[in-house]
Amino acid sequence: MDRKRAFSLIELIIVIVIIGVIAGMAIPRLSRGANNAGSAALRGDLAVLRGAIEQYRAEHEGTLPDVTNFVAQLTQYSNLAGDTFADAPNTATGIIYGPYMREIPKLPVGSKKGLSVVEDSSATTTAWLYNPTTGSITADLGTETDNDGVLYTSY
Repeated sequence: MDRKRAFSLIELIIVIVIIGVIAGMAIPRLSRGANNAGSAALRGDLAVLRGAIEQYRAEHEGTLPDVTNFVAQLTQYSNLAGDTFADAPNTATGIIYGPYMREIPKLPVGSKKGLSVVEDSSATTTAWLYNPTTGSITADLGTETDNDGVLYTSY
């Protein structure tokens, strides 16, 4: 009697049930991680922006970037007065500072996701709220919160 070896229907059902249980445990964990990724990206972007502002302040004798030239002052070369230049550094002309970052990051979360505009007052297109007096910068997301109920503006 020649019997071929094969899986029975019961064995296949047991394997499918085990795979379903494992997937049932893993999928919620993966989705939680994906939901928190935007919050982590926002915290990282704020750390980079704040670091660039502080480096600018340190190199410009305590002067902070102004709102109207914020992007240029952080992404281009500058002199001690804060005038910006696209040219490479030149010690003879005093263009020796910056750039502090390649570009202003886009908001990774919220209703203004994808925007990168920096202003000192909230507007429809504003992504980052910057206070040129104190140097503080936050996401312009009003009362929007992360998955834990923490305001994005408190980051």
